[in-house]
Amino acid sequence: MIRIFALIAFALAVNSLTVAQVTVDCTAGQSLNGALSKLDKHTPITVSVNGSCTEYVQVIGFENLTLKGLAGATLLQPTTGAGKVLNNLLYIESSHGVTVDGLSIQADTVTASAVGIGHGSSDIRLRHLNIQGGTIGISVFEHSQVSIAYVTAQDPGFSTLGVFDLSDVHVERSAFRSSTGASYQVGLFVGASHITMYDTIITNMQVGIEGYAGSIIDVLTFDTYYAFGGPSNVVIDSPAGTNYNGVTISGGGSLNVTGAKLVINKPGQTYGGTTGGVLISDGASLTTSNGYLVITRSNGQGVMALNNSHATVIGATVTGGSHGGLVVANLSSIDVSADSTLTLVGGNSVDLFCDPGSTITGSANLAGVSITQCTNLVAGETVTLP
Repeated sequence: MIRIFALIAFALAVNSLTVAQVTVDCTAGQSLNGALSKLDKHTPITVSVNGSCTEYVQVIGFENLTLKGLAGATLLQPTTGAGKVLNNLLYIESSHGVTVDGLSIQADTVTASAVGIGHGSSDIRLRHLNIQGGTIGISVFEHSQVSIAYVTAQDPGFSTLGVFDLSDVHVERSAFRSSTGASYQVGLFVGASHITMYDTIITNMQVGIEGYAGSIIDVLTFDTYYAFGGPSNVVIDSPAGTNYNGVTISGGGSLNVTGAKLVINKPGQTYGGTTGGVLISDGASLTTSNGYLVITRSNGQGVMALNNSHATVIGATVTGGSHGGLVVANLSSIDVSADSTLTLVGGNSVDLFCDPGSTITGSANLAGVSITQCTNLVAGETVTLP
């Protein structure tokens, strides 16, 4: 009997650990940092936040922590002093299983990133956040893994989301935007890292998505955290008319549009040049399938492959552009592969363009083409083979 009571007592103790909760009321002068400093970092716990907290918050070495904002909860950047670690208003380091949910986070655009996640942090979940400002709205670095869902980030100093140092980020059901489009801003800025995304809107950025140094951008539905349902499109839009490129990929990186639509509306500038929908350069690649890439009414080019880069385009739509539709130059190529749906390239100033050292193959799989400036245009997907 004593053993049974002991087991029951132990089970109740373990259960109490799994549902431990703390409330921090910043309207009463309490400190979120102060509360975190008193917690056992290895005990699952939910910290509810009330009111506006004006402090740099550090989450270092925690496991299974939830920061839950109550209605109206806000994290504000102090007017004096900078964060002690990498100048992030909310900094998560060396942590696992941390969820930040329901907070408004407001930082200036020159001093600190609004949210920083680094030093190998994993299973970090950002949910239902409204992020304003920051030099970078959300910065993920040092081989960290983050899921972002139902997050709005806007008006950063440079980028709403930056991902670096072999980090891996999933983005869904979110919005990244500039309210005016007046200054140079990048929606997603990705260096030597991987992003998977769907159901996300990027608005009024000079560059919607920029990947470099071998970065991989996958536009693809997934259900790691939420069962998939509803819209899947990633939309890059520029009602302000200040966009230069919808997507740029360089330095051996890749853009793969293979499981959700990437819709780019009115990208680029009227002078053309290398502005436009998708620009891949310096050994980069583009792969699209099943009609998932849609570029409409580009002020510049449509799809550009430059400087020893290659694109495989299947069933895409590139229409109504003021300059080129498919454009290849400097030892580059675009292959229009066969599919049940033809790739529609039409209504552009020049539908197909290539310089003498570059090639467009698979022209038999194209529809809508009327204006061509390409001497290396091959009907099949290769030249005649022996």
